[in-house]
Amino acid sequence: MRFVTRLGALSALAVLTLPWASTAAEIRGVTATEIRIGQTMPYSGPVSAFGALGKGEVGYFRMINERGGINGRKVNLISLDDSYAPPKTVEQTRRLVESDEVALIFSSIGTAHNTAIAKYLQAKNIPQLFIGSGASKFADLTQYPQATLGVQGPFRYEARLYARYALAKNPNAKFAVISQNDDFGRDYLLGLKDVLGEKYDSLVTGATYEISDPTIDSQIVKLKASGADLFVIAATPKFAAQSIRKAYEVGWRPMIFLSNVAVWVSTVMEPAGLEAGIGILSTAYVKDPDDPAWKDDAGVKGWREFMTKYVPEADQHDTNYVNSYNSAMALEAVLKACGDDLSTENILKQAYSIHDLELPMLLPGIKINTSPTDHVPVDQMQFMRFSGKSWERFGELQTGN
Repeated sequence: MRFVTRLGALSALAVLTLPWASTAAEIRGVTATEIRIGQTMPYSGPVSAFGALGKGEVGYFRMINERGGINGRKVNLISLDDSYAPPKTVEQTRRLVESDEVALIFSSIGTAHNTAIAKYLQAKNIPQLFIGSGASKFADLTQYPQATLGVQGPFRYEARLYARYALAKNPNAKFAVISQNDDFGRDYLLGLKDVLGEKYDSLVTGATYEISDPTIDSQIVKLKASGADLFVIAATPKFAAQSIRKAYEVGWRPMIFLSNVAVWVSTVMEPAGLEAGIGILSTAYVKDPDDPAWKDDAGVKGWREFMTKYVPEADQHDTNYVNSYNSAMALEAVLKACGDDLSTENILKQAYSIHDLELPMLLPGIKINTSPTDHVPVDQMQFMRFSGKSWERFGELQTGN
């Protein structure tokens, strides 16, 4: 699948009369009228639900272009399908860089996938901005100097919050963890270890799955047998739903923490069985449009208007579209701050100097901040609990770092 925002050609006369045209011509992916950016998305494959992120971002820049673009230039977002397969991610990213000559890579999905393309992008001097992953490894400036995490709570920070909450309730708690067998899943284990320290090995029983597995029932039965009081589900939506359902079916009733990438009611909680999810805990950093608390909120109203006009086919119950809105808005802020200097150096400078940026679909009090030594845009979250119908937030904002 290929989503492309196409732009009309600028006349030769207009190019000659623009004072920065000659400079723009020397910058990869930038012309007098256009900024080309690229991304890969799993429009097909095992996590195709995440393709909603790309569709939302394409829609957002369509809206921006209708309003005149950014600093006089239209944004040409080229969004390619990688089927959630890292080798395909590499292939499509090379196409974006070498054929489409994009100025930057934006919001490509997947931890393993962004890892697979990072060195290549560094060698080509291409920014890798607002990565579609909450993996804390991308905050390591030595390994990923040209990257920023996405506009989401990092997985490792999230797991730390779960461990702190659990120990406050039960200092002798034993943990069971189902995790995806990759960097996404391992980040949750690292977060638990950050809090549990030397007790980690004696307190945690783990099981893993591959995204190609048809079911994880046997892993859940094994984890129940461990006698754990707490169950951490570090899984993508399909396997999260299976985990919740199987635990319920076998009569296992631990305190459950659910990865915040898998909290959707329509695609996780309902397939799992709403009654099976009652009491499950997770974290939030964005406004849930289905939460009655935001019924009259200006930010949610603006988001709904955007969705209705620019992504009309979308399910407005799917919070992936909220995340796409936030990510695109953050990139818009960076590109606006660049002015007419869209060199890699200035793009990175602006991406690493965001100060107290408030987005209308982030929870109140959460602001985006970055610096040359801090590439984590969001580090705060709020706990929430599933009621059997919806997620209900409680407590103060928590910082996971």
